[in-house]
Amino acid sequence: MSDTPWISDFSVQGRAVRVKKTGAVIPLDRALASEAAAWLGLYLAIRAKSLANLVLPPGPSVWFAPDKPRPWYLIWAAAVWNGVRIARSPEDAQAAFYFEDVTRARPPPPAHSRAFNYGCADITKSRVAEVFAEVFGYPLALDPEAGAGLAVEKSEGNGVHDGRIVHLPVRARPGRTYQRLIDNVKDGLAVDLRTPFVGGKPVVVFLKRRRVEDRFANHNCSVGMARPQDVFSPEEIATLGAFCRAMGLDWGGLDILRDRATGRLYVVDVNKTDMGPPIALPFFHKLLAVARMGRALRALITEPRS
Repeated sequence: MSDTPWISDFSVQGRAVRVKKTGAVIPLDRALASEAAAWLGLYLAIRAKSLANLVLPPGPSVWFAPDKPRPWYLIWAAAVWNGVRIARSPEDAQAAFYFEDVTRARPPPPAHSRAFNYGCADITKSRVAEVFAEVFGYPLALDPEAGAGLAVEKSEGNGVHDGRIVHLPVRARPGRTYQRLIDNVKDGLAVDLRTPFVGGKPVVVFLKRRRVEDRFANHNCSVGMARPQDVFSPEEIATLGAFCRAMGLDWGGLDILRDRATGRLYVVDVNKTDMGPPIALPFFHKLLAVARMGRALRALITEPRS
């Protein structure tokens, strides 16, 4: 995945598309066609902004390895919008990013002294739950054979969206992880707080609302956008930043749920190669989110580290 055509990232299997890198399977249906059309509008707007950037001084350049981000990744949109260039070689770059859309891997050696996400090599659900418990001081993971009541069973892979509710106790299945069932339902909809972090700081919060029966799917009824300080307390923002540092995550999205009964936060997923902004987000908010992420990315690359 570098300068090869986009189509090479996919294969058609019957009435579905398979993403070769991750193994994710996407049905070929009207929903996919609608989402593709919405994404194309954003893509064209970002390309237009990149042309306007040509009259400005050249921005910083970044080397991505082992893969270069495709246009459906949030980091591509943020970079292009804000004039951050994708370098053709490590020698031409001012910073290096580890970028590989896999759940667990061994990053290549950093190609630059200023390197990001190279410490984020394992984003399995088990690893996320382990780090979460260490940082937040309360658990997310459950022992399925010793527990009681309802829980969520998921595969370890990132972006699979195959979670299901199970009744404990249940025999643990190979390759699956078991988590608390968080009550994040408000007004009949499950609310996910998808929060992109850059340099350990939240930039925006996408309020993703889904029907309860589709809470583990990837189709949203609606998506809103909020400022992090309007969603999280200062103490929560600090703890979430500590979680990112413990995961080795310099850039990426956290899937955060707030339990309705206790008010506690739970980080249930980490994505170091997050796509977006969400398709269901209104177009103007998409542009606003990309602009904010672009400014944060440029600052991450150019400003002295604290």
